[in-house]
Amino acid sequence: MILNERTPVWHYLRRAFAVFDPPIMIGLALLIALSLVTMHSAAIDYPGRFDAHLRNLLLALGVMALAAHVPIGIWMRVAAPLYLTGLVLLVAVALFGDISKGARRWLDIGVTRIQPSEILKIATPLMIAWYFQRREGARYWYDFVIAAMLVVVPVLLIARQPDLGTAILVAASGLFVIFLAGLPWRVIGLACIGMVAGLPLLWTVMKEYQRQRVLTLLDPESDPLGKGFHIIQSKIAVGSGGTWGKGWMDGTQAHLEFIPERTTDFIFAVYAEEFGFMGAMVLLAIYLLLVGRGLLISAQAPNAFSRLLAGALALILFTYAFVNLGMVSGILPVVGVPLPFMSYGGTAMVTLGLGLGLLLNIASKRRPVSP
Repeated sequence: MILNERTPVWHYLRRAFAVFDPPIMIGLALLIALSLVTMHSAAIDYPGRFDAHLRNLLLALGVMALAAHVPIGIWMRVAAPLYLTGLVLLVAVALFGDISKGARRWLDIGVTRIQPSEILKIATPLMIAWYFQRREGARYWYDFVIAAMLVVVPVLLIARQPDLGTAILVAASGLFVIFLAGLPWRVIGLACIGMVAGLPLLWTVMKEYQRQRVLTLLDPESDPLGKGFHIIQSKIAVGSGGTWGKGWMDGTQAHLEFIPERTTDFIFAVYAEEFGFMGAMVLLAIYLLLVGRGLLISAQAPNAFSRLLAGALALILFTYAFVNLGMVSGILPVVGVPLPFMSYGGTAMVTLGLGLGLLLNIASKRRPVSP
């Protein structure tokens, strides 16, 4: 006679926590710790901002945990519907969206406002990875053309809002999948030549404020109290931190309010001033750990969809960090890209949490989970 014993609780807990890849979780824990310390200093004059940042982090972690436990097959099935829904919402924004600060980016759905462009940061790589998964074993040159069009459509709709920062991130997320799918290097070379040749045309179609950002990048001192103020003050803050920094809560540029947007796009300037060059190296090492681990997960993924999606998600995280650090350091134009898990902002935080959750999901499929 066989007794029907109850399954121990630890058995379910073990299965639930098996999806959390240790290197990613260690890197994320360190990043969140630095985020909370830096935000406490940066938001000292913004009542409620630190509490809201903590709530956003917890929400992002919840989304990450949920995404990590949803079977990857379901993500494959929702890729196309999610992408098409995102496109429909972008068209709705163009027709009925709310205008704020000269841009039409938000859609009022009654109970709240949403920014549909954020959906495309994940929906675009999901869609293209799904497409190449279906074309696995029978991939031709026109498949790359179709994939490129899947990127171009949402990017043009987002750039029209205008939202250059999000358009860059969506374009990067899709192009990374195309690159990882095996785009020939000669095509990449020709595309780079075409982009350089098309810069004069791009300049003619850019908005006036976008042109001004490029000119300010090249010569911020031409308008030190106006459009060049952000870059000049952030560079002063980063440089004044020296090797070891001025100490936590002792950053003069931040607390004397010389750094604009110090809790959002320019939070790295606050961090670098207070923790210096060595602190910046620690932060860069954490990002490199997460990106490197993501690329390793991609290399060991069980199928084309998982491989392409994991690689794209890792490189998206790299793009976020590279663009933000570049604009704060004065080597890239200011385009409004947040620093992952450091900058204040709910929508971007949830998007990043969803991306990490998908990465954890793919990582868990590399090894069998004991029953």
